[in-house]
Amino acid sequence: MRALTLALTCTVLLAAGTAQGAEPVKIRGSWIVAPSDWAPLLPEKPELMKHNGKSYVFEPMRFQGTPAVITAMANNELELGNLAFSSFALAIQNAGLEDLRIVGDQFKDGVEGHFSNQYYVLKDSPVQKVEDLKGRVVATNAAGSAVDIAMRAMLRKRGLEDKRDYTVVEAPFPTMKAMLAQKKADLATFVPPFAFDPELKQIGRLLFSQKEAIGTTQMTVWVVRKGFLDKNRAAMLDFLEDSVRVARWYLDPKNHDEAVQIAAKVTKLKPELFADWLLTGKDHYRSPDLLPDLAALQANIDVQRDLGFLKGPIDVQKYADLSVVREAAQRLK
Repeated sequence: MRALTLALTCTVLLAAGTAQGAEPVKIRGSWIVAPSDWAPLLPEKPELMKHNGKSYVFEPMRFQGTPAVITAMANNELELGNLAFSSFALAIQNAGLEDLRIVGDQFKDGVEGHFSNQYYVLKDSPVQKVEDLKGRVVATNAAGSAVDIAMRAMLRKRGLEDKRDYTVVEAPFPTMKAMLAQKKADLATFVPPFAFDPELKQIGRLLFSQKEAIGTTQMTVWVVRKGFLDKNRAAMLDFLEDSVRVARWYLDPKNHDEAVQIAAKVTKLKPELFADWLLTGKDHYRSPDLLPDLAALQANIDVQRDLGFLKGPIDVQKYADLSVVREAAQRLK
C-alpha cells in the first residue's frame, strides 16, 4: 500500500513539474502602421505585460500590408493577425481561411466624438460637391482597401461609378498631399497623421469624411485561427488581459505625454507630430476593453460585397469569438 501511495505521489509531482516547466506559448502579432496598431506599442510597457515570458511570449512582427499578413497566417507563420474589415473578408473568401476568429479590436472610424478619415480637394478646385467629381481623377491607397471602399460607396451614393464616371489612381498615403498639390488627382485620401498636416489645411478643403460615406467603420480587428485558440485559450486569455491593461494605460489622458514619446520612439518621428491628436478625440476610437463592433463590421463587409469586391455574403458572427477578450476585461474590473 505504501508503495502504491508513493508511486501515486511521484506521478502527481511529476505532472505538476511538467506543467510548471511547460514552454510559454509563442504569440507572433502582426503590425503594419504605428502607432495605429497596438502590437508595436504593447512591449513598450513591459511592467504591464505581466504574463509575458510566463504563459506566453509576445513577438511583434512588421508587415508591409495585409496580403502578407494573410499569407503568413495561412502558412502558420503568424498567430495573431491585424486585418482591416476588407482584408478580413478576402482572407475568408479568397484565401480559404474559414477558421479565422475575431478576438479583439484595434480601432474604429467615425465613432461620435472621434476622428474619421478624410477626402480632400484643392481649395480652388471647381469640385464643390461629390457629384462634381464626374470625369475626374480620385486617389486611393489601394483598390479594395477600407478607405477605398468608403470612397467608392460615397461616389455611388451620388450616382458615380468607377471607370464609367471617374478614374482611380493608387498612391501611398505619404504622397497624397503631393498628388493633390500637383493636380495629379482631384480628390485624395487622408488618414492620421497625414490628415493633420498644416500644409494640407493651407492648400486643401474637406469634401467628405468616411463617416459620411459608410457610418461607423470597424477598421481593424485582431484575428487568430480557431485551432490555435482552442489549443492555447489560457495563454490567449493572459495575453488579452495584459493587452487590455496596456491599452487602458495608453488611453488614460494622464499618460498622454509619455504615450506620445513612445509613439515617437517606435516610429522614429518627432513627438510634435503626435502631441496634438494621438489617443484623443482627434484620433480614431479605440475600445478600452479591446471589444470590436461586430454590427459595424457586418455593415462594412456588406458594403464591400455591394461594390463587387466579394463573391458572396459573410456572416461575421460565425467568425468571431469574443468570450476570451470579455473574460480578460472582467479580470481587470
